[in-house]
Amino acid sequence: MLIPPDVRSRLRGLRFANRLHANGRGLGQHRGRSRGAGLEFEQYRAYEIGDEPRRIDWKLYGRSDRLFVREATRDSPLNVWVLIDATASMAQADASRPDYSKFVAAKLLAACLAEVALLQGDAIGVIGITGDGVQLVPLGGGARNRDRLLIGLERLVCGGRWPGEAGFAQVQERVGVDSLAVIISDGFDAGLPVLAENLAAARRQVLSLGVVSCEERDFPFAGGFIFRDPETGAECRADGAAARADFLTRFAAARRELKTRLAQSGVPHVEYHLDEPPDAPLRRILSGAD
Repeated sequence: MLIPPDVRSRLRGLRFANRLHANGRGLGQHRGRSRGAGLEFEQYRAYEIGDEPRRIDWKLYGRSDRLFVREATRDSPLNVWVLIDATASMAQADASRPDYSKFVAAKLLAACLAEVALLQGDAIGVIGITGDGVQLVPLGGGARNRDRLLIGLERLVCGGRWPGEAGFAQVQERVGVDSLAVIISDGFDAGLPVLAENLAAARRQVLSLGVVSCEERDFPFAGGFIFRDPETGAECRADGAAARADFLTRFAAARRELKTRLAQSGVPHVEYHLDEPPDAPLRRILSGAD
């Protein structure tokens, strides 16, 4: 998954801005929380599944019979997880560029995010979400991780439908407390906002990138067509020109509804159209611009 040279050069100005506290170790671009000598104590908070046992204040537990974690402020790297929708609908591509599907675009966006993460000393991993479970590119940092991650991205395949609660559980087990999760999806599955909401409620920072084909945006069809759902196989026969206005109205409404719902959980959502350079949506979402 090669990043075009002009895109790579523009990525150098991008940075992840962690709105939560990072929980990692070492030097990074973020203010974070961990426990150790010489660190300034900040606060206690209730223990959550995934917290390291060594950060529990056992003396306080003895007095209160409740588990609390000590938090202190330091500079630390961020753990970034890219969650790629790998269901069958992501195989869609525009007729004008059949080799550049939504799934290929998602993997390119993930490679660009990895470049940003590695430039600022953050660790990054990728989870492909399919009906059969998850495909994992493990978390890692440093320049040596770049080639391993790109090879892992190339091996990801898409197919099937969005998983149920068991698939969500696998994702949440991997994405640790105070991590940043970037979800890349076409947004067609009802489980997408549920996953984002669950992660946000569990104190994960979440960003959402919606991948939209040019044909979905413009609906340039004329004459009789059979439109087929790649995940269910359901078919709809329609005249393209006659259906255009209704489709565009309903499609725009669905995208607005998704963005509004995600915003209610504090999850920014930015769309990427397949005729844009891949750094364009990253610039919008990392800067906080819509």
